[in-house]
Amino acid sequence: MALKSNFEQILSGFSKLSYLERLSKLEEAGFIRHEDSLFLAGGGLKDFRLGEKFIENVIGYFQLPLGVATQFRIDQKDFVIPMAVEETSIVAAACKTAKWVRECGRITTSVSGAQIIGQIQLAKVANFEKFKALILEKKSEFISLANRDVAASMVRRGGGVTDILVRELIRPEGGCMAVIHVLMDPKDAMGANIVNQVCEYLKFPIEQATQEKVTMCILSNLVDTKITHAQIVLEKIDQDLAHKIEEASLFSELDPYRAATNNKGVMNGIDPILIATGNDWRAVEAGVHAYAARSGQYRSVTRWKKTGQGLVGSFEAPIVVGTVGGVTNLHPTAQLALRILGVSGANHLSRICAAVGLVQNLGALKALTTVGIIEGHMKLHIKNLTLGAGAEEPEIPYVVKRLEEILGLNKRISMSQAVEVLQELRSQNSPP
Repeated sequence: MALKSNFEQILSGFSKLSYLERLSKLEEAGFIRHEDSLFLAGGGLKDFRLGEKFIENVIGYFQLPLGVATQFRIDQKDFVIPMAVEETSIVAAACKTAKWVRECGRITTSVSGAQIIGQIQLAKVANFEKFKALILEKKSEFISLANRDVAASMVRRGGGVTDILVRELIRPEGGCMAVIHVLMDPKDAMGANIVNQVCEYLKFPIEQATQEKVTMCILSNLVDTKITHAQIVLEKIDQDLAHKIEEASLFSELDPYRAATNNKGVMNGIDPILIATGNDWRAVEAGVHAYAARSGQYRSVTRWKKTGQGLVGSFEAPIVVGTVGGVTNLHPTAQLALRILGVSGANHLSRICAAVGLVQNLGALKALTTVGIIEGHMKLHIKNLTLGAGAEEPEIPYVVKRLEEILGLNKRISMSQAVEVLQELRSQNSPP
């Protein structure tokens, strides 16, 4: 689909539009087709038979809200970001911060490396140096066999097994464990299934060549051979704010307790895109957090530094995703999300994820170092409290307004207060 050059103008005031108006605007801007509007307006996926193809014992679907974050310009191109998420304020914060970056700076992204990792474990080997020499001697043969017999379709797309490495791990009781790393370029697939198949296939020839016993074959989600990078440059920023964000960043670099929450905030931007596009968000989470702990201490995957009058933020971690194969190909909503993004392939999708994660991080640090987390998040959370208290449609505006007043006075609100406000309203409206 061709995007309209004036899409920013078309999507102006997007959050204030009605549901059907939002769909109409996305159509007008070229992000979705008319049939996509009908699919979404009709409630999305309903046929349980597709679910039967995904998992076992299907009884229905658990649907998350699917929203879009506007205002994103990444690598000088405009994007609308589909996000499937249940948490209040994530989409709103992404839009608000993306607009700030759009007006005052730029986002650039890249990917370094191309290989994912499969692991072949041999729990105990008698002589590691001899074992390693035998594997490296046969390396070219193993790679050729795997590419010919298992990964041929991947090779035709320009990928396949590219290298084999051997690692030694010392066992607690003495002796050694050997681990073979099979490196593969999966192109636009995530590659989990194919690299697992390659490792299982190589089990027999490795045992034949070494007379050692293979004990396990599985991919690794710590893919430090393929790293996604994102950078935000804000050209001019209030110097006090820049200093506060830099200090907050240093806190998450030094303290694992803070780093865990910082990185969770980064994943607030990344996970919703992974879910919307049918990707394995658990695998990406595992890889990001393992990468964050690679030095021996868990640290932030983002860093912010003052530079002159500006501020520079960076993200670095593995984000291994796919745009072909699996649920991404089969789930109609995942296909719709990919069409909205207009990505050119898996690397492009991973770069968008990194950019949104870094934007989300910037928004969180700005809030934390200025107004605090309560004001913005809880103001948006008021609607959830209102619904949770049992407010009916005509009652919602009044309850929301009263809770906003309470939040302004007390800097906190709770479900019990929402219930009290609703009871007060109903007592006023009940007949004497």
